[in-house]
Amino acid sequence: MGMKHVLMLGVAAGILGAAGSASAAPFSCPKKGGDLVFAGEAKVNSLDQYASNTISTRNLAMNIYEPLMTRDEKNEPITDLAETMEESADKLTYTFKLRQGIKFHNGKDMTSADVVSSFNRYAKLGIERSNLANVEKWEAPDKFTFVIKMKKAQPTFIEDLSSFSVPINIIPSEQENAEALRLEPIGTGPFQVVEYVADSHVKLKRYEGHKPNTKYEQRTGFGGYKVACVDTVTYRIVTESGARVAGLETGELLAVEDVPTKAQADLKKNPKVTLVPLENWWVHIMLPNTKTALTQNLAFRRAVQAALDMDEIMDASTDGAYKLNVGFQYPGRASYTDVGKETYNQKNAATAKKFLAEAGYKGEPVIFLTNKDYTSMYNAALVVTEQLKAVGINAKLDVVDWPTSVNRMSKEAEGWNFFFTGWGTQPALGALATIKFFIPPGGTQAPTPPDPALEAAYAEMQNGADFAARQAGFVKAQKIVLDKVYAVPFGSLTKVQAVRSNVKGFTPFRAPRFSNVWIE
Repeated sequence: MGMKHVLMLGVAAGILGAAGSASAAPFSCPKKGGDLVFAGEAKVNSLDQYASNTISTRNLAMNIYEPLMTRDEKNEPITDLAETMEESADKLTYTFKLRQGIKFHNGKDMTSADVVSSFNRYAKLGIERSNLANVEKWEAPDKFTFVIKMKKAQPTFIEDLSSFSVPINIIPSEQENAEALRLEPIGTGPFQVVEYVADSHVKLKRYEGHKPNTKYEQRTGFGGYKVACVDTVTYRIVTESGARVAGLETGELLAVEDVPTKAQADLKKNPKVTLVPLENWWVHIMLPNTKTALTQNLAFRRAVQAALDMDEIMDASTDGAYKLNVGFQYPGRASYTDVGKETYNQKNAATAKKFLAEAGYKGEPVIFLTNKDYTSMYNAALVVTEQLKAVGINAKLDVVDWPTSVNRMSKEAEGWNFFFTGWGTQPALGALATIKFFIPPGGTQAPTPPDPALEAAYAEMQNGADFAARQAGFVKAQKIVLDKVYAVPFGSLTKVQAVRSNVKGFTPFRAPRFSNVWIE
């Protein structure tokens, strides 16, 4: 079977620092040593990324584990633990040659047997295991070769496989049968776990056996040439924004995940602090529970949608650091569409009351599930409930910590009606990754009852022969989601992180990257 495409270094994706530039040298730490104390804003429920797609899990896991493929700085697919990826001419076979000399944190050599076991475990319990639904089988013909055979050609398969939303991180084969959220954190990444204390901190240290990917000269995205410059990382869970700011000012914290807008002006004047903003950090969003009777009622969901004033919600959530945005991609991206805009930011009490009458609403309590770990989510919930009370909805807040809210959203069919979250990683990865939220079996927001039209639109996104065909599927999907109120996007939030000025090499991405960061 002839091979059509070989992805060796990520050159096809235009990554920085690919091999072939003989004059340049790979990244070398200007200085080594020290403890990078980083403050995360939310509790971490697990380091098992197969079974947890929360941002807080990703913040740590992407520094510990590595997959066959990942994304570069521009979110294009690149090889990571794979040396090369070859796609057959008929697009039914993908052959991965593994990088050799890779060792797990326990000292074991990584081989194709570990890749097979990783895929086996992911197929059983991975949140996005539907990515493998079109795979006929995978096999390991030799120690450093892994082959995937497809049931039918799928143009977007590598896009799915390289996603870092819930990636198939490679783990030792002996952990194939580890229960969900019970995985021992042993990866191949530049940092290994020393200590994990729930609700308090996670301690990482440099993995001396890590082998940087010499196909690159610099870190790019979650791949490239990664080096641990600091001896250790102390990832502290600091949910109170004022404590993060205070710790940054005193130097107790060297980097923080989030700086509230009200503190930024003073911090800008501090020569010992550097702010690092990233626009379009996430789509601030509220998700209905379509498993319970009240919010399964489309007229009721439309009443909620019609009542909301998105400027007021976003301003309270972010202290003004936002942009209104109707959909699930950002303006300026090729896949952006404003289809469904008539459903957005209506702030129309009369329309809301009309839909409430149509729904037969009798004043039943409507439970809004939120958390205080992410202040923006909590503030959004406060404003939403007040806006809905104004149109006659008996809105009630249920405030828990972030991991509990995620667990309840994903596992409890009753007891809540709307869940507050932020979609950052998926919109960054592209339209396909975002709409996957609504597609069974893995989509946490798959509607009840199932929506065949939405699933058909998603199939067009997966299997369209070219970008135009796949984009047409996305336009259909976004319109269905907004028309049927399977999600209520508020707008796009800007995230501002910060470091002490002696911390160098830290640039914001979809999760904090501790490699190639040093302390002067």
